[in-house]
Amino acid sequence: MTLVTAVAAVVVVGVAATIVTVIAPGKKSHPVVGFVPTGTTPEQDGEQITTAFLSAWGAGNLGLAAGYTDSPRAAETALAAYRQGLHLGTLSGSPTGATALTESTPTATVSTPRVKVAIAVTAQVAAPAGTATISGTWSYHSSLVAYQKPDSPAWSIAWAPDDLAPNLTATTHLAAVPMAPKATSILDSTGNNLTSYQDAGLNTIAGVLKASPPKDLGQPGLAVEIQSADGTPVKDSQATISAPVDATLATTISAKAEQAARSAVAEHPQSSLVAIQPSTGQILAIANNAGYNDFALTAAVAPGSTGKIITAAALISQGVLTASTPVACPAVYTVQGISYHNDKNESEPASTPLSYDFAQSCNNAFSQWWQNESDGRLAAVAKEYFGLNQPWDIGLGKPGTYYNQPASASGSELAQNMFGQGHITASPLAMASVAATVAAGTFEQPILLPGAAQTTATPLPAGVDSQLKTMMRDVVTEGTAAGLGFGPTVYAKTGTADVDNQGQPNSWFVAFDPAQDIAVACLVLNAGYGAQFAAPEVQHFLSSY
Repeated sequence: MTLVTAVAAVVVVGVAATIVTVIAPGKKSHPVVGFVPTGTTPEQDGEQITTAFLSAWGAGNLGLAAGYTDSPRAAETALAAYRQGLHLGTLSGSPTGATALTESTPTATVSTPRVKVAIAVTAQVAAPAGTATISGTWSYHSSLVAYQKPDSPAWSIAWAPDDLAPNLTATTHLAAVPMAPKATSILDSTGNNLTSYQDAGLNTIAGVLKASPPKDLGQPGLAVEIQSADGTPVKDSQATISAPVDATLATTISAKAEQAARSAVAEHPQSSLVAIQPSTGQILAIANNAGYNDFALTAAVAPGSTGKIITAAALISQGVLTASTPVACPAVYTVQGISYHNDKNESEPASTPLSYDFAQSCNNAFSQWWQNESDGRLAAVAKEYFGLNQPWDIGLGKPGTYYNQPASASGSELAQNMFGQGHITASPLAMASVAATVAAGTFEQPILLPGAAQTTATPLPAGVDSQLKTMMRDVVTEGTAAGLGFGPTVYAKTGTADVDNQGQPNSWFVAFDPAQDIAVACLVLNAGYGAQFAAPEVQHFLSSY
């Protein structure tokens, strides 16, 4: 008869183990290291060591749990990875059945039985989601193999990575991850679907936002997945713990403004228009009449004389000129051997105030000051006060640059830049923002989603902003936009940008109306003068709005 006379818990080679001293009659006692179950069948013995393993694991004693396996170091590493990857809270588990493996199974004999034990595990897991944490309960089934050691009453668990969860390997691990909710539909500010307007730009925006909605949309869900060592999810390994709650996504697009904009751009093909609320930067309308092209956001063409708003801001803010400074506008201005001719050879005498040159859009009143804006000064003003020359994320999750003024421009190239031509590129979105900046006195980055983060800029000095407003109002009262039907609260600037090897110039017009808290830019490609094509569309928009 064998008697168990003593049991003591000690640490053997860094692993918690149970030492059982076995005394056989007439023989010298010898120590047995390992877990000695007390069942009457191999199945009971397998379930007992499995219970001990799960209890130690659930208590957070990973060293003890690993000690019940035949590869303690590998097991403890895997248990730690499980805890870390799942941000484990509590864990519990229990055997749900055991099956003796037959003698045909390698290493399984009557004297050293092997048992497959099914287990049920419940784990509280969590994942970070933005500034919050999502948690949930993951319940699953797995199995492991327990066996009796040769020539010993002790049992061990045959270590394998999938002892912890199905399909785990030595090169993979578990991770709890948030599940992003989907945007079921993309709406304007009053609940209309953006795609209902049948606009190329709005259709594109709806597609982008539906594919990649903002992180704060709806309620994220939680999943557990298997990942490779570098964090790449293993295909078809994700288990949903809690499903995300999808939601609709409202944009800043105004139904009233969008309808007015769509009606306006219908006047001419190759038209695009953007309207912005100056006080907030919210984009109220994006409209295109150019097939599948979204030129309202994607056009990258010279802004023509609408760029003189930035040039005037630079010259005035730097103390070079004021709106009332007399500035001649010669019919021809030559720099570095390149001559620039005003349209129709127009000219203005030396007594002409800068504001009148601006109103008449006389190019050489501006080109002659290029040396004052060398060394990147003009580009710097575009960024400092108007927020241009840098990427904006308008809410699409991917920043884009909608205006580019090369800081390296000099000489004849910079002289062209002074009246909005050369290698400057702009979109209607950018030029609507320029008008909005003058209207508000400060840059409010355009955004499509309410509450979206906005890049900031230095407010225009009050004196500079006041003079720009005077000059833009003069465009309407005595300049290139006079007689076009604009009301008493509208401020504007025309633009006509010549393009090499293009039949007609690009037509531009920007305006703002503080009475309606709105700014707008219109571009009509390959059309003609700004006053003849883009301006009437803006007048149509403002009168309809």
